[in-house]
Amino acid sequence: MKVTVKWIDGVSFVGESESGHAVVLDGPPDAGGRNIGMRPMEMLLIGMAGCSAFDVVSILQKGRHPVSDCRVEVSAERAAEIPKVFTQIHVHFVVSGANLKPAQVARAVQLSAEKYCSASIMLGQVATLTHDFEVIDDSVL
Repeated sequence: MKVTVKWIDGVSFVGESESGHAVVLDGPPDAGGRNIGMRPMEMLLIGMAGCSAFDVVSILQKGRHPVSDCRVEVSAERAAEIPKVFTQIHVHFVVSGANLKPAQVARAVQLSAEKYCSASIMLGQVATLTHDFEVIDDSVL
């Protein structure tokens, strides 16, 4: 896997992936940024959330469970001193489906957290990583 990050100006960069996608990265104005893109540390959390969501949806679909939506909300705390690594990360899954059982979602979240999601397993080496979930039964909506 390869990526390229190219400096635009100030503290703005464009990241390009080997698969041909691009994203703008920038810092806050007080650090010389123009606030035109995500912060690199936000991208780490988005990548982890995306990896986890991919796993959970995939596991549920492979088990033929009726998943219709999945949202991952991540909150994180960082160290006060440089390097300001993540110290705590909480991942909250909101999974919807008709008659979807909490035990099915719990299993999918656990498998992602402990076996499949490379990003969360890697970040869990430096931060306390916790997970929880809620299930929305959309058969009653």
